[in-house]
Amino acid sequence: MRFRHPDGSTVHLAYCTNVHPAETLDGVLAQLRDHCEPVRRRLGRDRLGIGLWLARDAARSLTTDPASLRALRAELDHRGLEVVTLNGFPYEGFGADEVKYRVYQPDWTHPDRLAHTTDLARLLAALLPEDVTEGSVSTLPLAWRTPFDAEAAATARTALTTLAGRLDALEELTGRSIRIGLEPEPGCIVETVADAVAALTAAPNQSPAPNQSPAPGTIPAPIPAPNPRIGVCLDTCHLATSFEDPRTALDSLAAAGIPVPKAQLSAALHAEHPHLPEVRAALAAFAEPRFLHQTRTRTAVGLRGTDDLPEALALSDHQATTAHGLPDATPWRAHFHVPLHAPPAPPLSSTLPVLQDTLALLVGGPHPRTHHLEVETYTWQALPPESRPRTRARLADGIAAELTLARDLLTDLGLKELP
Repeated sequence: MRFRHPDGSTVHLAYCTNVHPAETLDGVLAQLRDHCEPVRRRLGRDRLGIGLWLARDAARSLTTDPASLRALRAELDHRGLEVVTLNGFPYEGFGADEVKYRVYQPDWTHPDRLAHTTDLARLLAALLPEDVTEGSVSTLPLAWRTPFDAEAAATARTALTTLAGRLDALEELTGRSIRIGLEPEPGCIVETVADAVAALTAAPNQSPAPNQSPAPGTIPAPIPAPNPRIGVCLDTCHLATSFEDPRTALDSLAAAGIPVPKAQLSAALHAEHPHLPEVRAALAAFAEPRFLHQTRTRTAVGLRGTDDLPEALALSDHQATTAHGLPDATPWRAHFHVPLHAPPAPPLSSTLPVLQDTLALLVGGPHPRTHHLEVETYTWQALPPESRPRTRARLADGIAAELTLARDLLTDLGLKELP
């Protein structure tokens, strides 16, 4: 979906296809037929943007076989779909029964991550619509937080510097500008926007002590200075989970000269009174085995957290954080992407207000801070059983409803929906 901003530029809205498991090119083509086109038809649109997720095997098939790439481009056109952004965070296995920590592998210390991201950039340059010259790819925020020593930092820095050079060459060759966004996520080396600013502006020789895992905000620089090719993918679920203030986050990026190639519109799970038994019971319904649901709370001594929701629920009183839980005297937020239009029933809620505030700051001003927006609710089938869509049709209904909500938010900010 395209929107005209009051400044005359185009803002693109898509939904991310990582909600549909597919590891191969045949699986991607089936997604377009079984899911993406039905969503477009429900919205009554002639054209729908999708944030395409290409797993390793699918990307390799397209990279090694130009005919397959041409066929994918033709299939997108045939089904009224367009691609301006790719989700390059998951590498493979995102549809597995248990993903958890595996989603962070390979990280930016491994050559496979550089090779895969390079492939994605080249594929996106070929998939962009004829009238679009800028694309974006989101990627993991360097690595999970452990282990990440000085040697790992240097390796990641070299990889991202190499990638930036390849993107420069790609634009010279194709006329298409592709930018990469590190996606801050709780528990990672770059957990917050503040961490991203520190990482992307620090001197190249800054690094943690050998064999030590740095705390958030004290990490080494992956590149020596802000690079227009490497920026931040702002995920509003992650932003909310870490209790970051949207204005402070965006102001810090602007002050540092760090671009926002894309933003992911998503909402986290919010529990205002986690000490209550009924609230804990409601939260327990979201403690599922497939994805990691990092949980955070603000205390008098700062942000505290656990790697997963079951760990947070292990405490039942107001004790300080231990290895098995969180203090529950203050609100909790969990990294669980809940549907934008359907927040959980009381006593829980979602962080949709954080999304709204962030979106207003991103595109509600005189000029957009980003031109690529992506609805990314990949957890439909991880919701409590009574909330899961049981058929493809119900899933398409839900995704269309999320996009409708996002569309309404954009038009309320003064953007005009384009045909």
